[in-house]
Amino acid sequence: MTPDLILTTGEPGGIGPDLCLQLAAQGRLSHVVIAGDPELLELRSRRLGLSLEVDSWKPGETGSTKPNRVWVWPVARCLDPAPGTLNPANAAYVLEVLTAATDACLEGLFGAMVTGPVNKGNINAAGIPFTGHTEFIAGLTNGDPVMLLAAPGLRVALATTHLPLSQVPAAITHEGLSRALRVLDRDLRGRFGIPRPHILVAGLNPHAGENGHLGREEIDIIAPALNELRREGLWV
Repeated sequence: MTPDLILTTGEPGGIGPDLCLQLAAQGRLSHVVIAGDPELLELRSRRLGLSLEVDSWKPGETGSTKPNRVWVWPVARCLDPAPGTLNPANAAYVLEVLTAATDACLEGLFGAMVTGPVNKGNINAAGIPFTGHTEFIAGLTNGDPVMLLAAPGLRVALATTHLPLSQVPAAITHEGLSRALRVLDRDLRGRFGIPRPHILVAGLNPHAGENGHLGREEIDIIAPALNELRREGLWV
C-alpha cells in the first residue's frame, strides 16, 4: 500500500519529533512516512525510552511499517538536536524538510501532509523571512491560502493569516474578504461535501462597530462585500 500521509518533524529542538515517535509507538503511523533526520529520531526515541526502530524510506516504496518500527524519509540532517534548545543553524533543515514534503505531495506521492510545529522566531533569527507554514507552502505551490480551523460541527476560516494585531484592520479589504469567502464556499462544497454552506461572518470591532461609533470597517468594507457575494448566490 502506498503511504497515505507525510509527517514533518518541525523544529528539532521542540516537541514535533517527540509527537511523531509517540504516535508511532501507539501504532498510529502504519501508513505514514516521517520526513526528517533519522539520527534525530533515533536519539529522541532513546531519550523517551521508546523501543522503536527507524526504517529508511525512499520515494516510491510501498508497504506498511511493522510493529515498533517507523518509516523515515532522510531528506535532510539537523545540527545539535538537543531537546528544548533552539539553534538558528537548524532553520535551513526545517525548511528543507517542509519543501521536500510539499513537493512530494504535489507529485502525488502522498495524499496529504501533516506538519510538526516550528519556531518562527528561530527561523527569522537565521536571517530567513518566515511568518508561518501557511505562507511558506503558498509560496511553494503558487497558492492563495485561506486558513481553516476545524472541529466536529464547526469550521472557522480566517480573513487574514499571520499578522501583528495592529496590522489586522488595514488588512481587511473588500477584495481580500470576498476572495477568502469565495474560496471557503467553493471548498466547503467540493472538499467537505456541504451542498449549500451557511457562512457566518464576524465583525471586526466590538459590537460590530455599533453603527460606526466603534469603527466603520463593518459599514465600509464587510457589509458591502457580503451584499456582493449574496448577489452571487453565497449564503453569507
